[in-house]
Amino acid sequence: MKNILVTGGSGKVGRCAIRELLDHGYAVLNADLVPSDGACHLLKTDLTDMGQAIDAVSMAAGIVDRKRRPFHRAEALVHLGNIPAPGLAPDATTFRNNLMSTYNIFSAALLLGVKRIVWASSETVLGLPLTRTPPQFAPITEEPPPIPENGYALAKVLSEEMARQMQRWNPDTTFVGLRISNVLTQADYAQVPAWQADPEIRMWNLWSYVDYRDVGQACRRALEAPVTGASEYIIAAGDTLMTQTNSELMAKYYPGVPVTKGTTDHETLLSIASARKMLGYEPKYSWRDVPEAKAAR
Repeated sequence: MKNILVTGGSGKVGRCAIRELLDHGYAVLNADLVPSDGACHLLKTDLTDMGQAIDAVSMAAGIVDRKRRPFHRAEALVHLGNIPAPGLAPDATTFRNNLMSTYNIFSAALLLGVKRIVWASSETVLGLPLTRTPPQFAPITEEPPPIPENGYALAKVLSEEMARQMQRWNPDTTFVGLRISNVLTQADYAQVPAWQADPEIRMWNLWSYVDYRDVGQACRRALEAPVTGASEYIIAAGDTLMTQTNSELMAKYYPGVPVTKGTTDHETLLSIASARKMLGYEPKYSWRDVPEAKAAR
């Protein structure tokens, strides 16, 4: 699989995914409504239109990157082309846009014989924000049933079910859903000192995060991993955002929620064990190594 269509490639995560794929020898086509940094060819695409989704998957776009590698029809798909978080648009708008764009691009990919679909689900399917229903245990794994708390999360849960059913119709196609944690860039790490002063600000996702560059790695790993069927994996950093220990944080903010034996002081409380085992994902970046966050330590 050398020709990869990335939807939403102009976004924060999409740009990193494209750079990661180009650096590893892939030819990439970006399908988005928004211009990007020019790393590869941009096909202006509205994914809520089925015809445009089909065109994007079938496109032979000519020269697509600075190394003059040609793109000849998508062999695999990285679908990041959704409204990326709740609260950026009215809830019904987010739900409608994300569910229909995902249905259209999944359908187009299957119609045209794409065998690997990697796509962005979300940590929010785990019940985030954890204000109504506390976790059963920590670190949270993929096993508990989804608990969507808003239209954004509900669209992701329905998209996970869509992937399972479409994979059942097309057993030769693999769907890999990435339940991506709160994505932070280097600029975002300047907020870390304020979060240390008030851990309650970040308790909504158990103080978890993921560096945007590690999401790019996760997308590539999901394309390459020897997995089949339809599955989902939590993608987070290896640590929490806090200097306080997990035992201190959980005792204060989630008393009574058991912490799995062997969990270390600053280990992520959104478990990435499955992603490590099945995808070969290993986060490389931590806020602890970023100069902008030094004041927090």
